[in-house]
Amino acid sequence: MLEALWKYLMLFSAMLLLAPRSYGSDIDSARIWPAEDYTRLTLESKKPLQQKLLLVEHPDRLVLDIEGVEMNAALKELPSKVGQDDPYIKSIRLGRYKPGVIRIVLDLKTKVSPQIFSLKPIADYENRLVLDIYPSQDAMMKLLSTNPKPEAPKRDTARRPIVIAVDAGHGGEDPGAHGLHGSLEKNVTLAIAKRLKSLIDDDPDMHAVLTRDGDYFIPLHGRVVKARRAKADLFVSIHADASPSRDARGSSVFALSERGATSVAARWLAKRENESDLIGGVDLSVKDPYLAKTLLDLSQTASINDSLRLGKDVLRELHAFNPLHSGMVEQAGFAVLKAPDIPSILVETAFISNPDEERRLDDPDYQKKIAEAIFEGIKHYFSQNPALARPNLVMNQ
Repeated sequence: MLEALWKYLMLFSAMLLLAPRSYGSDIDSARIWPAEDYTRLTLESKKPLQQKLLLVEHPDRLVLDIEGVEMNAALKELPSKVGQDDPYIKSIRLGRYKPGVIRIVLDLKTKVSPQIFSLKPIADYENRLVLDIYPSQDAMMKLLSTNPKPEAPKRDTARRPIVIAVDAGHGGEDPGAHGLHGSLEKNVTLAIAKRLKSLIDDDPDMHAVLTRDGDYFIPLHGRVVKARRAKADLFVSIHADASPSRDARGSSVFALSERGATSVAARWLAKRENESDLIGGVDLSVKDPYLAKTLLDLSQTASINDSLRLGKDVLRELHAFNPLHSGMVEQAGFAVLKAPDIPSILVETAFISNPDEERRLDDPDYQKKIAEAIFEGIKHYFSQNPALARPNLVMNQ
C-alpha cells in the first residue's frame, strides 16, 4: 500500500514538472510607432506588466526584461516590425532570459533618452507598457548639425509668409473614431491635412507646417508646442466626427471657449477629444517643460474672437458643398486649441460614424474638396485681417 502511494506521488510530481507553467500575463499585442521626434514601443496585455529597463553602451542598446511572461506569437513578430527608416532602432532581438522572463534587446542607431511607463485599460485598449525612445541631447545636436532643415522656398523677403499649422487629429496609438466599414479617423485626417498643406504651400504668401506627417501619436499640448515653435499665425485641427446615431451628418467648426461650451454636444465632443492623451498614452508623471508655457489661462479674448471669425469663413466654404451639422461656430474647452496667441479652430469635416459620410471621407476627391474649402476660408479670413500676417518678419524655419 505504501509502495503504491509512493509511486503515485512520484508520478504526480513528474507531471507537475512537465506541465507548462502559467505566468502572470501573455503579451496580446506588440507595436512600434516610429516618428521624427521619437519611436514608441507598446506592449499590451490583460494584466499589468512588470519590467526592468537598462541603457547599455558600447554598442548602444536598450535591454528590457519583462517579468511573468513567456514567448508567444505577438512577441516573435516584434523584430520584423522595425523598419529601416526608424530613426532610433536598428534592430530588435529577444528570447527567454530565464523562466518567466523575456529579454528584449533594442540595438540603437544613436544615443537615446528612454522613458517607460504603464497605462491602465481605456477605450479598446488593455493594460499597456509604453517605451518612448527619444534622442539624447548630444545625439539631437549632432543630428541637427549633420542634417540641417531644408531652406524654406525662396520668397519675397520683404514679406513673411503666413504660417499655418495644420493638425491631423489623433494618430498612432490613438485611432480616433471608427467607421462602420473600418475607416479610422486618424487616416482620414492625415490625408486631408496633407492635401491642405499642398494647397497652402502652392500659395506664394503662405507656408504650412504639419503637426504630424505620419501615423504616430502626439500629445495635445505637443501639437500646440509645434505650432508655437513654427511661429504659426493660425492653427487648424482636422477631425472626423462620430455619434451614437448613424444618421448624424454634416460639418462643424469649433473654437475655444473661456466660459464653457455653447451646447451639450460641444461639451461632449471637447471631453472626447481631450481624452486623446489618455487613449494615445501620455506619462502624466513627467512634467513637460513646455506645458506651463502653452496651457495658459486664456485672458487674451482677442485670439478667441479671431478664431471665431476664421471659423465662420471656413464654415461658409464647407456649406457650399456639404450640409452643416451646426450652422454656427461652436465653442468648448478643447485642449488642442489652447495656444494663447494663435487663432485656432477645430474642423469636424463629416461624421465617420455615418456610413454615407464614411464612404465620402475615404474618397480622394471629397478629401480634396474639404481641403479646398478650408483653404478658401483661410484666404478669406486673411483678406479681412491682413495685420496678422506680420509682413515685417522673415520666416526662419
